[in-house]
Amino acid sequence: MNVAIMGYGTIGSGVAKILSDNSALIEKRAGCRLTLTKVLDLRDFDGDPIAPLVVHDYNQIAEDDSVDLVVETMGGVEPAFTFVKAMLEHGKHVTTSNKALVADKGAELLEIARANGVQFLFEASVGGGIPIIRTLLTALTGDRIDEITGIINGTTNYMLTNMANEGCGFDEVLKEAQANGYAEADPSADIEGHDATRKIAILTSLIAEATVNYQDIPVEGITGITAEDFIYAKKLSHAVKLLAVCKRQADTFAIRVAPFLLDEEHPLYAVHGVMNAVYVVGNMLGDSMYYGSGAGSLPTASAVVGDLVSMAKEHDKASDIRWSHDTIRLADPDEQSYRNFIRTSLSESGIRECFEIESVLDLGIAGEIGVVTASMTEKAYKEACGRLSDGDIISRIRIG
Repeated sequence: MNVAIMGYGTIGSGVAKILSDNSALIEKRAGCRLTLTKVLDLRDFDGDPIAPLVVHDYNQIAEDDSVDLVVETMGGVEPAFTFVKAMLEHGKHVTTSNKALVADKGAELLEIARANGVQFLFEASVGGGIPIIRTLLTALTGDRIDEITGIINGTTNYMLTNMANEGCGFDEVLKEAQANGYAEADPSADIEGHDATRKIAILTSLIAEATVNYQDIPVEGITGITAEDFIYAKKLSHAVKLLAVCKRQADTFAIRVAPFLLDEEHPLYAVHGVMNAVYVVGNMLGDSMYYGSGAGSLPTASAVVGDLVSMAKEHDKASDIRWSHDTIRLADPDEQSYRNFIRTSLSESGIRECFEIESVLDLGIAGEIGVVTASMTEKAYKEACGRLSDGDIISRIRIG
């Protein structure tokens, strides 16, 4: 079977490398040879072995009846959606690593795939090389999934790990992440939490079999996290992690993406660096966790190639993933309850006037103390803050 890659960047080139280096192994497992025959990109790659395969018009792939399987690794919603839609309508199976595309257009593309008797797979869109989507859709089909909590952005986990270990400030560790290739020149999608928000929307849509609008999910990134937060976290024997949390509530889900403090007993406490992990609770299985490399060329490309092998083996089948256009109304985020760690410029007596306090930490940092509140709803927290003046709360991190 012949393969085309749309977008020959970090992940697309990784797919090409795996198809080449592991060709014999892949042929044995797929039951046929997978041959790369076309690469769509704006560039020409003169001198590169793939240069003769490069095309600049997606129709040269869509209208080529010899191409069976298509990989989309361009990123963004457009023109990726237009290109993928054309491939599916021309009877080609498609796999993508593009979380923006899947979060925005997943239900629609699956519908188009079914109508044309082909498959649309997207394992690599969440968790890099961790096979979490296939696990949810196959291995755990006997369970009702009640919770998914994940560290699903390698950039932010790398940054938070280094801030904790090296005592670095945010700006310093961001520059380090960019220098090491873990953060883009424009890192906003990662550090503001939007990447993780799209990924948890995809996972929730799959277990709900309906559409979660990622724009309905409350999100906070890590830009407000400072070196001082880690001084308190260490004293509390907690780690700071950016979590994407989905919990079933009756016939809907409570979802949030934000920094959390996790104690040493939490299964995600020891997930460091660019590694990702997804913690899943099923009503029959109970707790399980899936851990692995969440970023980078080859780990993500590995998940893409896994989809290629699956599509090759079942090339006569259409997508059977259940994901309807019906949009889920999520649980009210203001009713979610958390204990909170707060750094405040108020005295202990001053902060106790507005919050029920479990413990107080005075670490000798000038002009502030830290406190841990009792569990309270988001609504109650906002009401308490409304009785304070600007600057009274220096920072707040929920406790997971």
